[in-house]
Amino acid sequence: MNDIQLQKDTTFIDHLQESLDKENRYSPWDLFNMAYEAETTMMAPSFNGLRALDYLPHVNFLPHQVTCAEQVVEEMNGRAILADEVGLGKTIEAGLILKEYMIRGLVKKALILVPASLVNQWEKELNSKFYIPAIAHRRNYAWEQCDILISSIDTAKRSPHREQILEIDYDFILIDEAHKLKNHKTKNYEFVRSLTKKYCLLLTATPVQNRLVEIFNLVSILKPGHLGNYESFLEQYGKDRNQIKQDAYLKQLVQKVMIRNTRDSTDLSNAKRHIETIWIDFTDAELDFYQKLDSVLFAASFTKLTLLREICSSREACYLSLKKMADSENASEVFLQLAEKIEQLPHHAKAKKVVELIQQNPGEKVIIFTEYRATQLYLQWYLQQSNITSVPFRGGFKRGKKDWMRQLFRDHAQVLIATEAGGEGINLQFCNYMINYDLPWNPMRLEQRIGRIHRYGQEKDVHIYNFAVRGTVEEHIMTLLYEKINLFETVIGHLDTILADLNITDLEDEIKSIFSESTSTGEAKIKLDNLTSIIQYKHDDAVSEEQQYGN
Repeated sequence: MNDIQLQKDTTFIDHLQESLDKENRYSPWDLFNMAYEAETTMMAPSFNGLRALDYLPHVNFLPHQVTCAEQVVEEMNGRAILADEVGLGKTIEAGLILKEYMIRGLVKKALILVPASLVNQWEKELNSKFYIPAIAHRRNYAWEQCDILISSIDTAKRSPHREQILEIDYDFILIDEAHKLKNHKTKNYEFVRSLTKKYCLLLTATPVQNRLVEIFNLVSILKPGHLGNYESFLEQYGKDRNQIKQDAYLKQLVQKVMIRNTRDSTDLSNAKRHIETIWIDFTDAELDFYQKLDSVLFAASFTKLTLLREICSSREACYLSLKKMADSENASEVFLQLAEKIEQLPHHAKAKKVVELIQQNPGEKVIIFTEYRATQLYLQWYLQQSNITSVPFRGGFKRGKKDWMRQLFRDHAQVLIATEAGGEGINLQFCNYMINYDLPWNPMRLEQRIGRIHRYGQEKDVHIYNFAVRGTVEEHIMTLLYEKINLFETVIGHLDTILADLNITDLEDEIKSIFSESTSTGEAKIKLDNLTSIIQYKHDDAVSEEQQYGN
C-alpha cells in the first residue's frame, strides 16, 4: 500500500497573527462561536409525533395541549412562549414538552423557576402526572447536584445561588408567570437572560399587558434578534399595541415563538360557567350607617371611598380603619362617633346570604373571595356558628402552610376563604362553587379568580355568585362596569388591549380616580357610564379587527 501524504494547512497562521496584532472586539473564532450558537437555536432535530404520549397513558391530554407540544418541539426547537388563557393547562403543555425531550435524551439538566407559592405545586404535578423526578430546592441543596430542580426566581437570583446557577449549562429552562419579566431593566430579566439554556419555555396568560415592547423583551430571552434590536422595535411599534394585528410580518414573527389558545378556540364546553348576580339589601341600620359615612367630609376622597367599600364588605373591615383614624393625632370627633356606632350594627347582610347559599348546596366545596383580611376572619367565625367548616388562605402564608390549607379544604373543610393575594396560583379543580363576596374593580382579577376552579381538570359545571349591595358604590360598579357591557361573558378577552389603547394602566385605579374627582355620586355614575361606553365601543372594534386580521 502506498503511503498517504498529508499536507498541513498553515494558511491560517498568517490570518491568526494578523488578528492577534489587531485590537478587534471579536476574534474570528469568537465570531464563529456566535454564529454557531445562533444557528443551533434555529436548527430543530427531526421529530415525528410525540413519544411521551405512549409513556403517559394515564393522562387525558386535550387536543390543543398535544398540538401545542408538537408545535414547540417540531417547529420552534423548544423555545416558545405558552400564552394560553388561564385554566387551559399551560402546566400540562410544559410538562409534556419536558417529558418528550427527556425521553429522547435531549434534556438531562433542567431548571424550573416559578412563583414561591407554586413551587410545591409544580413539584407534585411533574412527579405524579409526568413521572419527572423534579425536586423543589431546599436550603441545603446544591444546584449542580439535582438534575430537575424547581425554585422561586427570587431565590435563584440572589447570591450565592445566582453565581452557582450561572455556572451551569442547562438543557431546559422554564419560567412560569413570565409576564413578570416584561421589563428588560429588572434584575429578574437580566438573570434569566444570562442563563445558559438549550431549550426555554415562558409561561404567561398575559404576554402583553401595557406596551408591545413587552413581547419584544420576552422573545429576546428565547431568540435574541428575532424581532430586531430594541431601539428600532421601540421606534416602530412601541407606541401602538395594535401593530401586532395590523402588521402581517410582525404577527408572523411572533407566531413563530408564541402559542396562544383561548376558550373559544379550544371549544372546551365540558365544564360550563353559570354566573349569577346576588343582590344584597342592607338592613335599615346598615343603610343608615352607610349614608352617614357617605355624607362625612373627609380630607381625602380616597379615604371615604375606602371606607364605603369596606362597610359593603363587613363592619369589621370598616371598624379597623375607623379605629385607626380615631386613634390618630388630631382625630376628628366624627371618627370616634362612627367607630362607636358601627359596633352596634347587626351581622352583615352579605354574611347571612353566604350561609344561605352554602346550606342550599350541602356537600359542595365552596371558595369565597374577599378583599379584606378582617372580613376573612369574620366570615370564618360566622360560618362556624352555623356548623360550616372553613379554612383561611392568604398571601402571608408560607409555602408549606398554603399546601396544608389546600389539603384541609380538599379533604375536610367545606369552604375555603381566600384573600386576593392568597388566591394567586392555587388550583382548585375539585371545587366548583365560587362566591365573590367583594367584587374586584378590575375584571381581569375576577377572571383570575374564576380560573382557579374553571380550568383544565374541572369535571363539573362551575357556579359563580357575585355579591353586590344595592344603593351603594357596589351597585354602580356592578350595573355599569359588569352588567351593562356583559363583561362577565364577552369583553374580558380584549380588556387588557382596550385599557392599553386608552392609556389606562389599571382599571381599578381609574375607577378610584373617577369617584375621587367627582363632586357627587351622580357625577361619578355619568363618568363611569362614559367609560363603559368607550370600553364597549373598543370591544366591538377589536372583534371586527379579529375578523379582518385573524386572532
